[in-house]
Amino acid sequence: MALVPTTHVPRPDVDAIDLSDLDWWTRPLAEREAAFAALRAERPIARMELPALPLFGQQATHYWAVTRHADVVEASRHPQLFCSGRGTNIGDMPEPFLEFFGSMINMDDPRHARMRRIVSRGFTPRQLELLRADVEGVAAGIVDDIVERGECDFVTEVAARLPLRIIVDMMGIPRSQEEFIFDRTNVILGFTDEEYVQLDDPEDAAPMIMALLGAGQDLANMVQELGEARQADPGDDLVSALVTSDVDGERLTPAELASFFILLVVAGNETTRNAVAHGLWALTEHPDQKQRWLDDIDGMAPTAVEEIVRWSSPVIHFRRTVTTDGARLGDHEFEEGEKVVLWYGSANRDEAVFDDPQRFDVGRTVNEHVGFGGPGPHFCLGAHLARREISVIFRELLRRVPDIHAVGEPERLRSNFINGIKHMPVRFTPERS
Repeated sequence: MALVPTTHVPRPDVDAIDLSDLDWWTRPLAEREAAFAALRAERPIARMELPALPLFGQQATHYWAVTRHADVVEASRHPQLFCSGRGTNIGDMPEPFLEFFGSMINMDDPRHARMRRIVSRGFTPRQLELLRADVEGVAAGIVDDIVERGECDFVTEVAARLPLRIIVDMMGIPRSQEEFIFDRTNVILGFTDEEYVQLDDPEDAAPMIMALLGAGQDLANMVQELGEARQADPGDDLVSALVTSDVDGERLTPAELASFFILLVVAGNETTRNAVAHGLWALTEHPDQKQRWLDDIDGMAPTAVEEIVRWSSPVIHFRRTVTTDGARLGDHEFEEGEKVVLWYGSANRDEAVFDDPQRFDVGRTVNEHVGFGGPGPHFCLGAHLARREISVIFRELLRRVPDIHAVGEPERLRSNFINGIKHMPVRFTPERS
């Protein structure tokens, strides 16, 4: 069923919108789009209540939901006023958790600049160009695995495989560990979804926290062991570069390597995974746009990829914390310590920025989306790689199985952080060998 434009859904009472309620995020997509349209129009910086989190020692508090594109961009450009170092999730986490699960995402300068300077060695244009053949080979291999069957679960067998396999190969991790990493990352980003963490009592958050910590520690242990091995016997991979290179006296400590790896396999995997999944769903719902892309597969790819990222907005939000009294966005003045949550999906539907934002348009040429974050020091380091991965997998699919389409509604992740699709059945005419 195609997305119903928000104009066809009654505009909700903005006082009744509760973005903190995970169950609100299971409502139909059209209802949620209508809610954000109402917030942008009537209350673009809206106060939301945040319940207490006793396990983390957090008292009940509030945050400000920022829903307009201009305000999201403005906050992103001024990290000295809206900082990341106090946490980027809506709720507070204990300080040791911040860097363990967020690495440099949860840092401010100068520590953020140092960390980004070190790890960016693996994401230079030269390094990404060297990856070009790897991405193409991995994409072809993934399609090879499904092409004769005529059907598959597009998420688990295609969309999730590409970025994870690229990361595993970049890091020099044996592909035999791929399933283990896939399982652990699902728990980290899906710990609020019962498919990944079973809850006997929905009111008891302890099992979710324990599952989250356990999955993170499993990944940390794996990469720390790998880092120790690469220090003794370096290879031609990213782990070796990060633990052995010494430029201006800088290299990653074992703890920094572990937290960066968790960030890479979680953020790097999920962004591309969900963009690709949402992209195929959008092409299924909009066959005219699919045909436009089929008519010019390579020529249409650059704009189509950007539109997929805008449309899907894989990361729904990140939080910032106000560093000083009097910081402003528009006419709103904040107090030091207040939480400001940037809703990227809403910004990417802002009527003031995008022409007919509820239209999926693979040829959209003016597309200043914030699907990789807003401008500033925290813009996604892997954006170029993600774009390449999305472009290559769709080129492979459109050329080899051009009639691929979803045959059932996507099964969505229960989350207000990741716009995730867990499963989506697809069919296509098999390619005969």
